[in-house]
Amino acid sequence: MGYQANYIHPDLKLSRFDGPFYKADVLFEQHLLVWFISGETRIIHGDRTYRFGTGDTLLFPRNQLVTVINYPKDGLPHQSVVMHLTKQRLTDFYTKNRVAIRPMQPPRFRTFDQHPLLKSCLASLIPYFDLNAPLPDAIASLKIEEAIAILRMIDLTIDHLLANFDEPGKISLVDFMEQNFMFNMPMDKFGYLTGRSLTTFKRDFKKTFLTTPQKWLMEKRLELAHYQIREKKRKPSEVYLEVGFENLSHFGYAFRKRYGYAPTERMAP
Repeated sequence: MGYQANYIHPDLKLSRFDGPFYKADVLFEQHLLVWFISGETRIIHGDRTYRFGTGDTLLFPRNQLVTVINYPKDGLPHQSVVMHLTKQRLTDFYTKNRVAIRPMQPPRFRTFDQHPLLKSCLASLIPYFDLNAPLPDAIASLKIEEAIAILRMIDLTIDHLLANFDEPGKISLVDFMEQNFMFNMPMDKFGYLTGRSLTTFKRDFKKTFLTTPQKWLMEKRLELAHYQIREKKRKPSEVYLEVGFENLSHFGYAFRKRYGYAPTERMAP
């Protein structure tokens, strides 16, 4: 059946996946609050990998690159309830609830494990997905404001994230690309996240790295894969998605072309 998304409101959906796995490099333009109903999720953010299962809750910050891999588990499909915390809704909320915020380092996503209040809030949405009509905005607004209030109660620093509406500023290309080269994103998205137009991004990249973004990304991904296979003794089938390849056969071809032997051969001939 593959992937399905059942929206009862533009900001509320039930996500379901029945296939062997679903992998995507994602960049959300708004914060997402996610409660996992079943299945397993692996999230790669920077140099760390996180795993989540049934009942876990997490908040994806906007404008952050992550790799998401979803798996069915224990005979059940991967399912999650997803709530969009849009800029407009948060602006309206914080206009009524003024707070003093402080600048933050680029935020990592926040996990709340199986917090009972968040679970209760998000689980209460499930009956609405059986409706044959859209959820009225008045009810959706109440549910979203409830979730925001719970987040503020259990995480006293959350305002500094949710009430910060700044767009990405110009940052170091070296630092950003070294941390995010494994993500398959359009070049204009890389430019946006580093505070540059596409033209300026390509120009600055060539000046900084003395090559094109495409060639540099391929080299970095193969270097990481080579390290994981040779030094960490991992299988190519475990590695290729994490380092930014979409297809195992394409990864094998590129690896052999770069190193002179197949990734299944643990040592060079």
